[in-house]
Amino acid sequence: MRVHPEPGLGALAVILALTSPAGAQDMDARARAAAAASRAKSSDSEAISRNYLTPGLSNQPISTVDGSQSFATSLACQQSATMLELLVQPGSSGDITHLTITRDKDLDGSFDSNLTVPVIVSGICANGIISCDAGTWNQCKSFKWDVGASGDLKLSQVAMPELSGCYCVNASCGANLVSSNLSSVLTDLGGGVIGVLTTADSRIGVVQASIDGPVIRYVGAQTTACTSNPSVSTTAYRANPAAISSDAFAASQSSSVFTALTGSPAASGKAEATSSCTIEREINVKSWDYDDILAVSGSIASVTSCGTNCRRYQIRGAGSCGSSPPIYTATLDPIAPTRIVSARIVEMGADDWVQARVNGEIVGYAGKRQWLGEGLPTGDCRISDDPWYNRNAIDITSQLKAGATIVGARVRGGGDGNWGYVTVEVMVDTACEVSERLVDLCAGYAGNSACRLIAEDVDGVETVRSGVNTGMRPLAQTRLFGSGSCTYQYMRDFFLRTRRYSCVTDSSATNEPDLSRAAYIIDHSTETMLADRTKAADGSLSETTRSFSMPDRPTVSSCEAICKTRAPKANSGVAPAGAVAQKQNDPTGWDSFYHVCSADSVCPLGAGEEIVTDCGCIDDFPEAVVMMQTVRLAGSDLACTAASQ
Repeated sequence: MRVHPEPGLGALAVILALTSPAGAQDMDARARAAAAASRAKSSDSEAISRNYLTPGLSNQPISTVDGSQSFATSLACQQSATMLELLVQPGSSGDITHLTITRDKDLDGSFDSNLTVPVIVSGICANGIISCDAGTWNQCKSFKWDVGASGDLKLSQVAMPELSGCYCVNASCGANLVSSNLSSVLTDLGGGVIGVLTTADSRIGVVQASIDGPVIRYVGAQTTACTSNPSVSTTAYRANPAAISSDAFAASQSSSVFTALTGSPAASGKAEATSSCTIEREINVKSWDYDDILAVSGSIASVTSCGTNCRRYQIRGAGSCGSSPPIYTATLDPIAPTRIVSARIVEMGADDWVQARVNGEIVGYAGKRQWLGEGLPTGDCRISDDPWYNRNAIDITSQLKAGATIVGARVRGGGDGNWGYVTVEVMVDTACEVSERLVDLCAGYAGNSACRLIAEDVDGVETVRSGVNTGMRPLAQTRLFGSGSCTYQYMRDFFLRTRRYSCVTDSSATNEPDLSRAAYIIDHSTETMLADRTKAADGSLSETTRSFSMPDRPTVSSCEAICKTRAPKANSGVAPAGAVAQKQNDPTGWDSFYHVCSADSVCPLGAGEEIVTDCGCIDDFPEAVVMMQTVRLAGSDLACTAASQ
């Protein structure tokens, strides 16, 4: 009677037959030692950071897995012992009344930028802060961490839905929340700041963070590009993600490596590749202020309003009867030239003369006699007790839209009458700017006849499953964009489509491998006897048998023993409707924790924790599914998605 081994045993028999049996036990021991050493160096994110990331970005030696050798690295272009330092000080109301952020922008080892947050901090979010009346949750304003054009950190006021993960820290939600949770408060504030800085400048890498009392410090390095320009080529796709597919195809056509691989046997045959992509609607709303459009500097005597979005600038000064009357100038610098509606010289006045100039060119005058040349006007100074005016408007819109424009007033006068001025009026357009575009990363797959759509999700509604339409379609959604006076409501049939395509790659078929030897071993081997059949150079077959045994394997527990604990926590979360605790009967909740038990089945309790489930094989998967489903349904269209359950 033939005894067939188990499938797993047969596969192992093939491996043992195709390799030398000598030194199997020694190889097993060495493999175990290598695995243990590897786990010690990279078993979790903390170990990877400690053994590789931190020394690599700090120009310190990195050792091999077994620790026998070490080598120096230079992964960063510049390093800073302290790239960023954040200091918090809570007040008697529980709010953070003092928040200072100091930076080393150029990573030269010394601080060169300092930001003192101008508002108190009543709530903390993953990407910003909330400021309310001290000790209350009234008159709240939401601010998002942002980076200005010069690279300086700043706060931008936004609508609260633009913030995420917000919670309250002042006295309206509990006592001494900042002091009793200082470590997490510093981590959350620092994480939001670091996130916006690394997003704005992808060259920066954060090595490690350390907390010292009310201060959190981050060690940073410049890790890519090694240039002074933060707009490195690798970040260009953030502004135009649709260019990735075409650029990749163009690069492949000129790559010798790609050509060699596509022509190799490994690339032949028929294969399917599955790829995911998105079609996202981006709507951006920008608000404009007068000072965002025009900057003015120079000899400005006064600035007055001439209506909505209109200002008048008076360029004024004392005159001289000498051979070189003084020229007073002001520079009008258009920050957004397309938003300048009009620019005019609306008035000139003097006692005795004033001459108006635009970019050095004489455009008009006011005085008793004509003065349109570089020389002096005819007649003596102080020719009359009455001033002279010229209110014929001179349009300089085209000059201002073309770039920075210098308007000058050349003044000649004597005696008591020695003044002159030129008044410039500028109107701008501060209407809200709205832009909308579809970022279609699926166009390349949709236009490829070898690709087929196998899955699609539209704003949380599954419309295609396993290549078949589900018949479900989402209802048109309405969303708010912008903030303040520039808040707009848009209804669209969709905002985000997530798709998955399966694409077939065709080429010439490859020769199938000869699996007859492996099949013979599996069919003829038993638990204690290994059968083999080999082919000689002349094509003859030779069958052999020999005994073998499996190496001893240590017993392994069915699971890793863990315990579940909980600790009381004030419900300090907030939302646009207000603080969560105000909507609940009991303002105190619980934080749940999972700990790996020690070898003697002891649960390592943290401060204030109590055991919920003692050490053992814990299965909380049903609870996790319910929580995730609750969050998913809370953020989707319940009426639409309910039918697909």
